[in-house]
Amino acid sequence: MLTVTDLSVRYGQIEAVRGLGLSVAKGSVTVLLGSNGAGKSSTLNAIAGLAAPRGRIEFEGSRIDGQAPEDIVRKGIALCPEGRRVFPSLSVAENLHLGGAVHATGDELAARIEAELARFPILRERYHQKAGLLSGGEQQMLAIARALMSAPRLLLLDEPSLGLAPKVVDQVFDLILTLRDQGITILLVEQNAERALEIADRGYVLQSGDLVLSGTGEELAQSDLIRQAYLAG
Repeated sequence: MLTVTDLSVRYGQIEAVRGLGLSVAKGSVTVLLGSNGAGKSSTLNAIAGLAAPRGRIEFEGSRIDGQAPEDIVRKGIALCPEGRRVFPSLSVAENLHLGGAVHATGDELAARIEAELARFPILRERYHQKAGLLSGGEQQMLAIARALMSAPRLLLLDEPSLGLAPKVVDQVFDLILTLRDQGITILLVEQNAERALEIADRGYVLQSGDLVLSGTGEELAQSDLIRQAYLAG
């Protein structure tokens, strides 16, 4: 579904990603692992059109590198960013409307909102509240629901469990599997390597912008690098 070839992302003099190659199979959960500053979020931002990349990014056989973010959303890719980044002064309802605004109106938009409220019942209860008043877990649910409002075929999830209570983390990982079973392909950036590799079909490990390891989820979980760097203790 997604093929990234020789991807580089630079911010001024800093090269955040260098010569990265990866692929994401349709219907899979693919995980990007690495410490802070490894280039994971920069990779997702490049795919979503939020960072200017060098290299080649193909989605379902067509190049998307260099295209505008709204055009990439229309093609079927949505990003749920690190830190949730809900619009705090807007209501849950308004956040959801914005998530579907690119290519849904009227009855279609209403149907998508209803689908997300059914998926996340807490958002129905908080529907008219400002997003900034929600708990961290509720904001994460809203951020994911907002991304799903564009009906993506590929969902880019950036650190969805960060800062959440263990019970909510469980809910997030259960949700990822549910979305995959519903036909949504997932590219996941996640600090919780152990949980991520449990659900990953394939994974890639970045260090300081370079790809250092790749394999199936099971292969990576058994590698010495992963065990020493991410699974210790």
